[in-house]
Amino acid sequence: MSTLVELTDICVQFDERKVLDRVSLQLKRGEITTLIGPNGAGKSTLVKVLLGLQKRFSGKISRTKNLKIGYVPQRLKLNDSLPLNVDRFLRLSDSYSQQEIAEALKLVGAEHLQLANMHSLSGGENQRVLLARALLKRPDLLVLDEPAQGVDVQGQIDLYDLIDTIRHRFNCAVFMVSHDLHLVMAKTDDVICLHHHICCSGSPASISQHPSYIALFGHGHQEALALYNHQHTHHHHDLSGQPVSGDASSCSHHSHGHHHD
Repeated sequence: MSTLVELTDICVQFDERKVLDRVSLQLKRGEITTLIGPNGAGKSTLVKVLLGLQKRFSGKISRTKNLKIGYVPQRLKLNDSLPLNVDRFLRLSDSYSQQEIAEALKLVGAEHLQLANMHSLSGGENQRVLLARALLKRPDLLVLDEPAQGVDVQGQIDLYDLIDTIRHRFNCAVFMVSHDLHLVMAKTDDVICLHHHICCSGSPASISQHPSYIALFGHGHQEALALYNHQHTHHHHDLSGQPVSGDASSCSHHSHGHHHD
C-alpha cells in the first residue's frame, strides 16, 4: 500500500483554544478512512489542513508528488436566481469534454440528470453530481465531508456502496468525514475517532467496542451496528443503487436508529 498523505503531530489553535492536538494519520491508496467525532471536534479543521486550506498549524504534512485531490463539500451554496443545469455546473470547474462529463455522471449513476436543474436535485442526487465533479479530476485522494447529510437512510447506503465501487475502480484513497459510524461501517477500512485529539483508531469492529467511542456516542450505536451488519448481508446494489439480488423490501433499513447531533 502506498501512503499518499501523512500527517504528523498536527496542532491547530484558534486564540487559546486547541482545535487539533497532535493529530497523526496516514492515508493509503485503495483504502477508505472514515473520520468520526461529535460536532465541534475539529473534523472540518482537519479536512482544511489536509486540503491545504488551513495554513496556520504546527506539525508536518507530507504528500506524494503531483497528488490529485477530489473534494466533495458538505453542501453547496448556489445562487437560486441563476439558472444552472448539471451539465453547465460540471463545466464551471474546467474545460471538460461532453464525453468526459457523460462518463463521470454514468460512473455515479446520474447520467439521467445531465440536463436537470441543479436547484431541483434531491440530497442524494446533489451528492452524486458533486461526486461526479470530483471524479472528473481522476483523483488519487477523494475527500468527502459528511457526504450523507440530507440523504435518507437507503440513499446513504447506496452512496457508501458507490464510494466503495469508486475506490476499487480508481484505486484511490478515500477520506470521509461522518457523524455516524453504523451506516459507514460496512464500507470502511479504518476509523479515526476525533475529539480534538485522536481518541481511538482502527477497524470499525474494534472501534465500536472502544471505551472512548462508547463514551462519545453511547451504547445505542452498538445495537444499531449489530442490526445493520445483520441486515446488510442480504443483497448488493449496483451503481445506480438498484438491488442486484434478493428483495430490497426484506431489508428494513429504515429501522436503524439514526441521529443527528
